[in-house]
Amino acid sequence: MAARKQWVFDPHSGGQKIPEAVKVEVAQRIQRVAKKHFKGFYIRLDIRFKGQFCYIDAFREYRMRKGGRMPKGWPETRAEFQERMRNTPVHLCRLRYFGDNRWSWAFYTYSHMKYEPTFFPNGRAFGKPEDAFRVAADVYLMH
Repeated sequence: MAARKQWVFDPHSGGQKIPEAVKVEVAQRIQRVAKKHFKGFYIRLDIRFKGQFCYIDAFREYRMRKGGRMPKGWPETRAEFQERMRNTPVHLCRLRYFGDNRWSWAFYTYSHMKYEPTFFPNGRAFGKPEDAFRVAADVYLMH
C-alpha cells in the first residue's frame, strides 16, 4: 500500500501580499523599538517590502581607532573606507506576512549568506515583527 500524502502547514513558505496600511504600521513599530532599545548602534534603518516579505537592514557608523591607519597598499583612503562602510547594509532579518498580524521570520546568516527560517524567542512560529527585529538587532548591532 502506497503512503498517503499529507498536507502540512509551513510557516516559512507562502504568505500574503502586505497591505499598504500594514506596511506603514509595521515600519513605525520597528522604528519605535529601534529608537528605544538601539539608539546609537545604527545610523539608519532600511525597512522595505516586497510581496509577502518585509526586509530589515541597518546601516552603522564604522569607527576606527584614533590614529588607526589603513593597511599599506589599501585601495582607498580612510575617509573613503568609512563612507563605503556607512553605505553597506547590515542585513538583519526577513519577515513573512500571513495576514491578521501573523508573521514568521528568517534570520540573516552571514555564514551562509542567506535568510534562515527560525522561530520567535517564545518558541512559536508566529510573532510580532518588532520581536524578530530585536533578536536580530541584539546579534548584529550590539556586538
